[in-house]
Amino acid sequence: QVHIVESGGGLVQPGGSLRLSCVAPGIDLNNYIIGWFRQAPGKEREGVSCISSTGGTNYGEPVKGRFTISRARAENTVYLQMNGLKPEDTAVYYCAMIWNPRSPICAMQFPYTYYGQGTQVTVSS
Repeated sequence: QVHIVESGGGLVQPGGSLRLSCVAPGIDLNNYIIGWFRQAPGKEREGVSCISSTGGTNYGEPVKGRFTISRARAENTVYLQMNGLKPEDTAVYYCAMIWNPRSPICAMQFPYTYYGQGTQVTVSS
């Protein structure tokens, strides 16, 4: 049983920053492609970013240039640094994973196997 835990969400003013974390106790995240997704009320879930096992990254158009995904391999953690936050970034953010220890690429369209419970991000003045 894989248990993914997201943290780092909260309330922030427009233009502010947050850093989300994704961990999965007992699981070596370095063997997985990790994706971040978000879902706002009344909207479909959308892909935000992903990182492959070897460090390749991908971003959704709305967040390019503002968000950065990274791995802290020694900490077995994946981060999503979010800068320049806008009200339209308000959503529940989910971490997801799919096993693939060798892939140099990732895509939000991959069939992610496991999802966390999500962390709320609210951008408002």
